[in-house]
Amino acid sequence: MVHWASKLYIGEKMKAKKDKAIVSIDKQEVTYGVYCIAFASQPANLFDIMNANELLFPCYKKADVRIVGLAKGREEAVLLVQDMLMEVYNKTGEFDVRAYFT
Repeated sequence: MVHWASKLYIGEKMKAKKDKAIVSIDKQEVTYGVYCIAFASQPANLFDIMNANELLFPCYKKADVRIVGLAKGREEAVLLVQDMLMEVYNKTGEFDVRAYFT
């Protein structure tokens, strides 16, 4: 099940299509070029970057996925994660992204 963070980070290229992308993801429709930044599924990691279409796989219907960012393309997603991590570190001095974003 997909959960959305109250403060959602949006890449520059995604800003115009943000609402449409969110509706498509919620309705479990195919999207094109949309990447989600979510809390990591593995405890040793900080974030997962995934194509939004991965959320259509059956395993994600049972898992709780908290999306904290949306980007147009993988490259923009990586840059957005960098910005998010720098914000967390600059404000807290740590990389505890779960505490910062919840």
